[in-house]
Amino acid sequence: MLDPRITEHRNPRTAAIDLASCDEIVALINAEDARVPAAVATQAAQIARAVQMAEETFRAGGRLFYVGAGTSGRLGVLDASECPPTFGVDPEMVQGIIAGGFAALTRAQEGAEDRPQGAHDDLTAAGVRAGDFVIGIAASGTTPYVRAALEFGRSVGARTAVVACSPPPPATLAAADVAIVVVTGPEVVTGSTRMKAGTATKLVLNTITTGAMIRLGKTYGNLMVDLQSTNEKLKDRSERILREVCGVTREQARALLDAANRSVKVAIVMQKLGVDRDEALRRLAEHGGVIRRVIIDEPPPVRT
Repeated sequence: MLDPRITEHRNPRTAAIDLASCDEIVALINAEDARVPAAVATQAAQIARAVQMAEETFRAGGRLFYVGAGTSGRLGVLDASECPPTFGVDPEMVQGIIAGGFAALTRAQEGAEDRPQGAHDDLTAAGVRAGDFVIGIAASGTTPYVRAALEFGRSVGARTAVVACSPPPPATLAAADVAIVVVTGPEVVTGSTRMKAGTATKLVLNTITTGAMIRLGKTYGNLMVDLQSTNEKLKDRSERILREVCGVTREQARALLDAANRSVKVAIVMQKLGVDRDEALRRLAEHGGVIRRVIIDEPPPVRT
């Protein structure tokens, strides 16, 4: 009997891949990967709804929790961990919870995904509550840990969504306010959902957090203006953004950043309006943190 989980089906296009040359293997995998963006595009409306829900959650002081097992859990933790340096947010704002805990990030914790109680315990420990947003990630759509996490989120009044690459069963769908089901088809190696399903999942999660952060005013045009200058590369990027937006020298950019307590966004408002840091912060707060609502100037054109 054929497994109902599409991620467990055999791929007829790669049935003889064990006889392929290195060049042929690369071509086969690349051809399968090329199918992923179109599959993600079929869920555009659902992804946009999740972006809106994440924005509403953040504006109301809630948090986003990614919950998954194995590759799905690792991808959630990865996306969450990139939000603070990229968008200057508190690490509590977007969190990743993986079945099996920290150890599961680097070594498989077999069986952790099959324990619903583990999800209840982990979300309780994280303090998930009403006003939060729980996104369960399950490539197969059937992970018990993820279903239990969604049910727990629903029970405490959190919003919920599921990201899957095979249609989830009714019980999982019933626990999700939004279902993002990106059907990527059978994998190159049967059941290896770290491949197409993993790629699709990463695209979806990137879009949800990036979209929500853009809506919160974390960019000016497509410039990253709430980044944390935690290393030399990011310090240089901060200075380059100020030079491009404000037309100042490198030395002036450094002075602006110092006066703005290293906030690129605040430095831009200070320079454009000729105000001090406190006034820049006040005006940004009045307009939801969105630079375009505070200053009239358009972002500089893209240079080609």
